[in-house]
Amino acid sequence: MALEQSGYIGAVLERLSAAGVRVGDRIRVVRGSGEFTGILMPRAQIGADPDHVVVKLDSGYNIGIRVDSNTTVKRLKSPKRVKQSREAVLTPNESLPTVAVLSTGGTIASRVDYQTGAVNPALSAQDLYEAVPELQSHANIRARVVMSKFSEDITPADWATIAKRTAREIRNGADGVVIAHGTDTLALTAAALSFSLQNLPVPVVLVGSQRSSDRPSSDAALNLVAAVDVAGRADAAEVLLVMHGETDDTFTLAHRGTRARKCHTSRRDAFQSINASPVFRVESSEITEMSPPLYRRDPTRRLRVKAKFDDHVALIKMYPGLKPDVIEYLISAGYRGIVLEGTGLGHTPQSIHLAVKQAIDAGVVVAMTSQCIWGRVDMNVYRSGVKLLDIGVVPCQDMLPETALVKLMWLLANTKHIEAARRAMAMPLVGEISYRTELVVSGTGGSE
Repeated sequence: MALEQSGYIGAVLERLSAAGVRVGDRIRVVRGSGEFTGILMPRAQIGADPDHVVVKLDSGYNIGIRVDSNTTVKRLKSPKRVKQSREAVLTPNESLPTVAVLSTGGTIASRVDYQTGAVNPALSAQDLYEAVPELQSHANIRARVVMSKFSEDITPADWATIAKRTAREIRNGADGVVIAHGTDTLALTAAALSFSLQNLPVPVVLVGSQRSSDRPSSDAALNLVAAVDVAGRADAAEVLLVMHGETDDTFTLAHRGTRARKCHTSRRDAFQSINASPVFRVESSEITEMSPPLYRRDPTRRLRVKAKFDDHVALIKMYPGLKPDVIEYLISAGYRGIVLEGTGLGHTPQSIHLAVKQAIDAGVVVAMTSQCIWGRVDMNVYRSGVKLLDIGVVPCQDMLPETALVKLMWLLANTKHIEAARRAMAMPLVGEISYRTELVVSGTGGSE
């Protein structure tokens, strides 16, 4: 990359140019008593201090170093790059399962070019074997790039694309499918695939990493290996989500696709099963069943795909001062479904009750979930909840709000009649609802 396109400007750009340095070169920066050696990286062009360089140290971490008149920058001789053949022929191991790995974005199924610091999507099985060599002893990998998107940019149309590509791999004989995905909306995509991939014969496992693969603390390798193990060998046939089970590199957990939630912004064990137990624990490639899967693996089962989603569905979080015109706007804009994230057992301010009734009278399906993380909706306890039931709000029991949103999008796109969609919202289809909510404390299970 040319320096002029790398974000460096002014005196720093002049200093780097004078030293004959380009982005991707190995350099030594000496400032005072400090000496730093690593690869020159591009830097942010917006809102960043222009008087520093970004260097990727040999440890894998990036560091910003201020450059002043006493700083020296020297270009070092880079080691000769060995070009890896993307066309390498890999001999399948007949004793191992065949697992398709589909990349949708994020860093977990990416490879880092340490000459430039760039992170590129893994384009082949060879890429993945080079990034995580131990995969070769776990499965025969078929790798495909479906899309390269930040997870916050994933849309319901993308869910449909991922579902269809997953089905193609299963029909082509894969013993399981792993989908690499950014973590921010990983749970929503897992829920979407849970509804759209019906009668699964083998597991479909979504996986992500909280920390990028160029960091020493990355969770990418352990998560990916565990996901491949579950996809290839677990006795289950449903959509699961595999991530770290604790902050150390000891074990991972496989969560049901309709029950998982990202509960921390950056911890490696950010994902938890809500109102349910994880399905599997994976430690040193040993898969331990923690709760029964919905279906057992059965290669003779015939997969059905119903991958349509209606994006005219909204999720509204209740808060003091919420105005009815929010719901009135959704009615006028032609929305067909609203999921309310109610307080406590499933309540809303009385000030919006009339607007909720107007929505239901207009043919909008209105469903109630709770903004509490654990527990279930019970709208028969207090008068506010009883009124909403009388109006026609559908209680979603212990379903997660995000799962309810995805489920209603899916129902409205695949159900002919509104009443059928209303009935289905209150019924468990793929493990998203249980009639007894589990209370899980410190890894022990119970129910209430």
